[in-house]
Amino acid sequence: MSGLGKLVQKDSVETDRVEAGCQTLTFLIPVFCWYIMNNDMNVTYILLDGYVEMSKYKYVYFLIMFSAYILIICSNLTIVYLIWVNKNLHEPMYVFIAALLVNCVFYSTATYPKLLIDFLSEKQKITYQACLLQFYFFYFVGPAEFFLLAAMSYDRYVSICRPLLYPTIMTNTTVTVFLVFSWFIPACHASIPLIMLSSTKVKLCNFNIKGVFCNNAIYTLQCAMPRSLAIFGVFAILDVVILPILFILFSYTKIMIISYRSCKEVRKKAAETCLPHLLVLFSLTLLSVYDICIVRVESGISKPARLIMTLQIVLYHPLFNPFIYGFKMKEIYKHLKQFFWRVKMVLTKNPQQF
Repeated sequence: MSGLGKLVQKDSVETDRVEAGCQTLTFLIPVFCWYIMNNDMNVTYILLDGYVEMSKYKYVYFLIMFSAYILIICSNLTIVYLIWVNKNLHEPMYVFIAALLVNCVFYSTATYPKLLIDFLSEKQKITYQACLLQFYFFYFVGPAEFFLLAAMSYDRYVSICRPLLYPTIMTNTTVTVFLVFSWFIPACHASIPLIMLSSTKVKLCNFNIKGVFCNNAIYTLQCAMPRSLAIFGVFAILDVVILPILFILFSYTKIMIISYRSCKEVRKKAAETCLPHLLVLFSLTLLSVYDICIVRVESGISKPARLIMTLQIVLYHPLFNPFIYGFKMKEIYKHLKQFFWRVKMVLTKNPQQF
């Protein structure tokens, strides 16, 4: 076998670690953890070959990404906290925003811990089983954002175009159903390729991913991609990306038409509440297109450029969302200023404690 092919090793210690990790995750994905624990004892290592100048800049990479991760966690959860504690924000639109920001935290947590470990490691590698697990979470949580944005667009449509029916339509039950399906459908979609890739019939001929985490670059590891997996990939893009985008655009087009025919107050309300959602949709769509296309571009992109663009997927968008909703949504911005004012007062009165 080649040097990369020799990465297939028997390592009982690593297997024990996989089993221990799975035991803590069984409440989330029991079926997939069962597979990992009951797979054969061979541990297949995959090299993550998307890093650049690690010997020179690994501490710089670590500091930047660690700071970004802390900022993502704090900024997203701060707005979630404000929505939770302020009763006047207990409305469907703000509930969906809170769900979207929690989704951003999950999305970042699927990639950042492994990235931070790799920055400080001599070799950037991952077991094939762990790679599959990261792949699952990445394509479970990521597409869920499209469904949450679709739920927001429907909420805005009913609020602006059917205001008298809004309390009847957008009940707590409706909101709960939307939230459940926003996560349930992507979870089911992501599980299908995971099961296919976990099959013993799938043979690996490549043990090198041109990236820094396990996204759809994992498909390049197979000797030949199963035809059923390729067909499902097209169906998944249509079902979890294109259809939600079309629904969102249709909803906001109807809102724009109604707003144009209405008074100035209606147009102002539509602009204030819909613009942040459209900005987030635009950002998410661009990054999704890049994620889909980058794996299919084998040449023409330098390694540093590929690294920078790949990091944009996990860096830019989770930071973009809380700032858009924090500064563009009037009610959230008001509570955010009050929150920082209270924090400032606490720090001023008790400086010795900090």
